[in-house]
Amino acid sequence: MTTDRAAVIFGNEIDARTYAKACKSKEKRARKFGCDGTETCHLQVADLPVIGDRFGAKWLRPADAGAGAVDLSGIEKPVVVGNIRMGFGHYRISMAMASAAAALGYTPLWFDLMGFPGTAATQLIAQQNALYSLGSVLSQKIWLFNKLVWEPLNSEGFRKLTYNAADQKNAELMVAPYADLPRDIPFIGTHAWPAQAAVHAGLTHVVNAIPDNWPMALHLSEGATHTVQTPSAFLGYKALRGMDKKRALHPMPEGSLVYTGHYIDHELVLNIPFDCLRRIDRALDGSPTRYLLTVGGAGAQQDLFRGIIEHLLPFIKREEATLFVNVGDHRDVWESLRTSIPPFVKLTEHFDDFDAAAAFAEEALEGEVTGIHAFGDSDIFSAVYMTNLLMRACDLLVTKPSELAYYPVPKLMIKRVGGHEAWGAIRAAEVGDGTYELETLPEICAMIDLVQAEPSIIADMCDNIVAADAVGTYDGAYRVVQLACGEE
Repeated sequence: MTTDRAAVIFGNEIDARTYAKACKSKEKRARKFGCDGTETCHLQVADLPVIGDRFGAKWLRPADAGAGAVDLSGIEKPVVVGNIRMGFGHYRISMAMASAAAALGYTPLWFDLMGFPGTAATQLIAQQNALYSLGSVLSQKIWLFNKLVWEPLNSEGFRKLTYNAADQKNAELMVAPYADLPRDIPFIGTHAWPAQAAVHAGLTHVVNAIPDNWPMALHLSEGATHTVQTPSAFLGYKALRGMDKKRALHPMPEGSLVYTGHYIDHELVLNIPFDCLRRIDRALDGSPTRYLLTVGGAGAQQDLFRGIIEHLLPFIKREEATLFVNVGDHRDVWESLRTSIPPFVKLTEHFDDFDAAAAFAEEALEGEVTGIHAFGDSDIFSAVYMTNLLMRACDLLVTKPSELAYYPVPKLMIKRVGGHEAWGAIRAAEVGDGTYELETLPEICAMIDLVQAEPSIIADMCDNIVAADAVGTYDGAYRVVQLACGEE
């Protein structure tokens, strides 16, 4: 039996009105979806695209009709990586966990709660994902919506402890896909919902890998071991900072929260010294500066991307800069952006052929690259992981301060999409591996001009990355796996 985690959260009692509202939310969704978590949902082990080949990960998918419970006893040292598709961020963090698990000798099992049709888990998350994607896009198009709705919701609305009460009740509907999992199997959730549902399903070795640097009750999963990427996030979550404006809250108890460092893939951490040395050499010998522009899972910020590309065009034409653009699975975004590129600029497209794109990224580590190179793939695994490969070959990653803010690559931070992301840029600026948040196109263009005039800025960021690596800043994914598996 599990405790009613919507009524009391880390010793903090939730008021009767909020609790009743949370219960009604659960009942409403159970009626809407026609399922309440007791539906039959067995698993099967399948091959996993892209990352399965790279580090032996397997896919826990819905079993065929009529099949019984899956037997995982033949899998050596399994670690389940629970995730959701909401943007690209949680998939990217899950890939880091799977990579680290494989490097430590474990078998990663990919478990996506959006991949179980007919369950409340998938229907609820799909509904929320659609709303979040719409909000992300609207926030970039409508200034007033961003100021009055999106920023406050993402910085303060999701921060409230009362928000977690509703999430905990709804997570009780998500337990069906967990029925086949051994109760003591190591489980890593890269979003609170998979972690919450795992706890409600009775799993005993659950780690909740919190992605954000800004403390929000949205990310709490009582009953799991929580991990954070930064010291400031540790103290903020420990004290449940700002999660109730009317009272002082009991803190998270000892042992429930661990600072691990940044969640980074093994292959990126392993190659930090080599990749930074190449960047420094390119910065000092006058080679074209390589920019990597990434489009997020919601496909927002198109107008800003267009302005950045247009500003880079003269540098690219003179072979003073090279541009990689990964639009992920948003081919429509690329079709829109391409109209901004004049015909005389050298342009190469790498779409829906992951092996060829990966070969290009590998060759670019040592070879010369000019012009503009566009990447994308209709397969979500290829779409997300392509950025990982291109990061190693780029000099400056142009990204909003989301999950990519923590990666060991020099970063130019553009405007956030949601207030909670602001602290990702603050962390990068403090570590020295990225700029502060550049909120307007003129600011971004001015920083590009500065980097072009003084490429030593990139070399300095690389020095900071190497220094941070020496003290374990980027070792978070390894530590999360070790916590889940009882090694720490």
